[in-house]
Order: sequence, then structure tokens, then C-alpha cells
Amino acid sequence: MAARTGEQFLAGLRDQREVWLSGHRVADVTKDVALSGAAKSMAGLFDLQHERLAVCLIPDPETGEPINASHMIPRSRDDLARRHACLRLQAEHSVGIMGRSPDYLNVTFAGFAANPALWSMSGNGQGAENLIAFQKDFRRRDLAMTHTIIHPTTDRAKGDAPTPESDISVRKIDETADYIVVRGSRILATLAPFSDELSVYPSHPLPEGTEAFALAFSIPVDTPGLKFLCRDSYANAGNVFDYPISSRFDEQDAFVIFDDVKVPRERVFIDGNMDVHNRALSTTWTPNICQQTMIRAHTKLQFAHELGTRMAEAVNDKRPQTAEMLGEIWCMAEFARSAIIAAESEAHEWEDGAWFPDPRPLVALRATLPQWFPRVNEILQLIGSHNLLAVASSGMLAAAELRPLIDHYLRGAGDVSAKERSRIFRLGWDFTSSALGNRVELYERFYLASGPRNLQIAQARADRTAGARMVNRFMTEEFE
Repeated sequence: MAARTGEQFLAGLRDQREVWLSGHRVADVTKDVALSGAAKSMAGLFDLQHERLAVCLIPDPETGEPINASHMIPRSRDDLARRHACLRLQAEHSVGIMGRSPDYLNVTFAGFAANPALWSMSGNGQGAENLIAFQKDFRRRDLAMTHTIIHPTTDRAKGDAPTPESDISVRKIDETADYIVVRGSRILATLAPFSDELSVYPSHPLPEGTEAFALAFSIPVDTPGLKFLCRDSYANAGNVFDYPISSRFDEQDAFVIFDDVKVPRERVFIDGNMDVHNRALSTTWTPNICQQTMIRAHTKLQFAHELGTRMAEAVNDKRPQTAEMLGEIWCMAEFARSAIIAAESEAHEWEDGAWFPDPRPLVALRATLPQWFPRVNEILQLIGSHNLLAVASSGMLAAAELRPLIDHYLRGAGDVSAKERSRIFRLGWDFTSSALGNRVELYERFYLASGPRNLQIAQARADRTAGARMVNRFMTEEFE
């Protein structure tokens, strides 16, 4: 099977997966009222790749069958530009709201497969072979994947990594010649109800003595023993006028329990190898995945700027402070765009012939976005003010006795109708202040780790060469 259609994607979700939501097991995620909207939006992504096949699809390098360009292992700057176009188009589908659309893990696993030297070190050759074989099958079957890489927090004082005696985090408890058995839990499987595969791979280094937790593998989401406990749904059931964002783009987040799950040997990429586990994300992962994540962020910032501008125009808000705040969002978007361009223009060959962007601009942007996105929401709320609440629903607009009054009292400035005014401010509310809007803000605060942690990473990776040369001029001068 090559690149799938939306209908093929939806058909693949109708299996025996154990997805729990609000105390009940979901029988069919494509029909459940809390999940069907996002399932349809996901299906739209798969249809999009056929509607825009010149942008989205490339031939598989071995079979020639069409695959999504996000599965590409870039071999040049031209390849990165080709991948950029596909990633941008897919980000626009959800205006950057869906942080874990399938292209995120498509890019991730392409990056893993592009670095066999890292994955095969310290005697992990079989794990590397398994990973490369899986990535080929993954891209050719056009699967959607979720991942869970964070150890649950039970006692913050003990740190983020599990201790050898932990019985909470996922660990290997048994094995045979054919499979390993894992037990425990992980967070936070975003997109879980709408995925075909679940991957587990390293996030942070583990301390000595925790080899049982040093795992990487991928298994189908309907594997026996896998249980997905979804957070409350924020997908307001209703038409897209009333809930333009939350009716379509609640990608869901799930706590995952591994209840003695059997993982076939051929699906295991790391099995207790601490060297590989603790270095897996230390080389090419950041420059590779951050191309995708920052294109998504730039897309979302552009949407937010236009949304705020439209809200201001709807009520003819020409106050200097409004223009100042909108200019602030525009600057964020331009800085994001510039960072992406700089990273891609200074891309170079890394290991095994793969090309990835220069990580420096992307690391800086990654460290800054957790502060930017909450500020964007604040700006839109300040511009929207009470207008975010004084809106008409589709039901009110359809009420014959109310419509004349609504048309008169809830109209906007100039020729902006009450319906148009309500539409733009409902969009602003759903983007910034609804349950989903607040979830997305929280998500952005910790997207690819928190802002403070990313600033620490930025400082650790900072190139001090030029600055050191200049400071040293003063440090070596003799007193007269």
C-alpha cells in the first residue's frame, strides 16, 4: 500500500484498540461524538496529499510507489526545500493547532533511519536493522503514529527519570526468543485515538541501573494490553460556525498503560542499551524535527496575526495600542520565518549522507516559543475584549424572531454584518479561550520541553567562538 486516502485512513481506525474516554470504552473512534470531528480532519490530511500530490508525494527511493514527502530522508538542500513545501501545506490544514499531526513522527523516524551509525553503536546492530526496516514499512503503509516518551511524575523530588525500583514507568519485565514483555505507563500520547502505531523512544538520559527502562519500540495501537486513557474531550459537538477550531482539531492526549504488553523482537529498537538510549536524541534529532515543528509554529503565528487583525477591523479598532500588539505578533512570525530560512540555508551534510538544517536558529526559536504563544493568546484576548463573549450562535441567527434584533444590535463597523462579526469573534474565542484554546496554550508551554529547559539547552549548545575572541582582547591587555 502506498499513500492512503482519507477513507482508507478512517477504515484503519476501526479495530480493537482500547481507548477510554469519560469512563467508557470507545467502540468506534470515527463515530464517537467527541472524537469524530478530529478523525474527519485527520482524514482530510490524507486526502490533501492526493489533492496536492505534486507538493505532498514523492516516489519511495526503493519501490517507486508514492509516499508522503515527510517520510523523506533529505540528501540535499533541495530535498529540504521539497520537504518544507509539504510540511507547510499540512500545517495550514489545521492552522498549526494540531501539534502532533502525522508528519511529526514521519519526520522523526526518517531522521532516526538516516543515522544508522548512532543506532547501531555499542552492539545494537540488530536494533538499528529493526528500526530501518520498520521505517520503510511505516512510510509505505502510510501509517499515522502517536508516541509516548515521558515518564509519569509521581514524586517530583526524585527527578524526572525512573529509579531502578520504580513500578510506574514502562520497563521490561520478561522476554522470550520472540518478544519482550513490558509493563508500566507513559505520557503523553497525543493523537492516540487517531493513530495506527504507538512508538516509545528515549526522551532524557537514564541513570545507571535503569537498563530495564532503556527501551525503544513501535507496536500497533490495538496490541493486547495497551490501554489509552484520554483526557476530557474539548471537541464541542456542533457545527463549525459555533466551534470552528474545537469541533475539528482536538487531537486528544492520552495516558498510556502497558498491561504486560508483548513487543515482537523485530519491533524492538533499543533493549537495555544505555549508550544508544542516552545518545539517541543528542545529534541529528533536533535539526531534523525542528524543521517540522518550526514550520508549524510559523504557520500558527501567521494565522494568529491575521485573526487579530480581522477582529480589530470588525469593530474598526484603530487604537495605537492595538496596532502595537498586532505588530508584536507580526514580528514573532517574521522572526520564526527568518529562523527557518537561516537554518535551511545553512543546512549541511551530517552522518551517512543525510542533510539537516543548521540547528542554531531552530534551538533559539524552540526556546522562545513557550513565551511567545501565551503572549499571542493574551494579545488576542486584549483586542477581542468583551466582543469575544458578545456573539451570536448559529441557533440564534436561525431564530426568526431574534434575527432582526441580532442584525441590528450585534453588527460590526461599516458593512460588517452581525453574522460576520459573530463568526470572527467566535473564531477568536475558540482559538484563545475555549477549553481547547487553553489546552493548546498549555501544550505550547511545554512543546519539546519547557522554555526554561530549552534556554538551558541553548546556553549549553551556544557557539562562543566569536564572543570569546572579542572578550579575550580585553582580558589579555597589560596594565600600563
